[in-house]
Amino acid sequence: MKAMNPMKIGVVGAGAVGSACVFATVMRGCAREIVVVNRDRKRAIGVATDLRYGAALSPAVDIHDGDYADLDGAALVMITAGVNEKAGGATDRSDPAGRLRLLDRNVEVYRAILPQLFAVVPNAVIVVVTDPPDPLADLVRASGFEHVMSTGTFLDSLRFRYHVARHSNVDPAAVDAQVVGEHGTSQVFLWSSARVAGMPVADVPRERIEQDVRYANISIIEGTGASQYGIGMVCARIAEIVLRDERAVIPVGSFNPAYGVTLTLPSVVGRAGIERVLEPSMSDEERQALRRSADALRSAVERAL
Repeated sequence: MKAMNPMKIGVVGAGAVGSACVFATVMRGCAREIVVVNRDRKRAIGVATDLRYGAALSPAVDIHDGDYADLDGAALVMITAGVNEKAGGATDRSDPAGRLRLLDRNVEVYRAILPQLFAVVPNAVIVVVTDPPDPLADLVRASGFEHVMSTGTFLDSLRFRYHVARHSNVDPAAVDAQVVGEHGTSQVFLWSSARVAGMPVADVPRERIEQDVRYANISIIEGTGASQYGIGMVCARIAEIVLRDERAVIPVGSFNPAYGVTLTLPSVVGRAGIERVLEPSMSDEERQALRRSADALRSAVERAL
């Protein structure tokens, strides 16, 4: 087993999301080596080859296909393999289960992947991208990995910021707004702490914004067949934070003993993954909603794992 290479990452799964993760990571220029692993090796070869030709326009990076053994030394591995929402029948806005409907099928996918991964990179930071990422992160943690996070509500929070900004006619960079809890239908919007340039958010259609954010993935899938580019950009940013040991505060998921399950709260992220979890101020209603979100996740974990 090689010593950890702080500039090497792996991506397991070369479907729409995995390919978007590799592409975005190349464009950010945060990794020196990217290994693409896929059940169908030809798919991994095709993705790596395609991106390799354009990578000359980005900071130097070696992109290549590989098997699990080729992940040796990787500091971070993204797992994107599994059934997506469209194939798994999780595109019904009226279904309260949402992404959790994919859990049983993707647990089986992960059970095939994790032993092979643990044999090679037991100390790597594992970023769970596959839906539903929070319960699957609990499975990864139960498989012996110590440094585990889910992409959580990072993308949901960016969507929240975008819609608040659009209705406020400002740049999203001026908006501070977070979604916590599940990356799914029980997610919690922290309106009480949402700010535009330090000012409380006012005069925006809150219910409409929540619906636009909560079901953004379905709207995207209805148009393109897969929600991929936004999550790819999020994963590349997470990789950058870890590889550069930034200790940035971002809304990603990790196991929380107080709630007994993996869920999202603002977290300090560095080279070892989640370094500290912060619990923001919430209204009583928001805190109760967070507990309900945790209950939904815990029920799913107890049933499937």
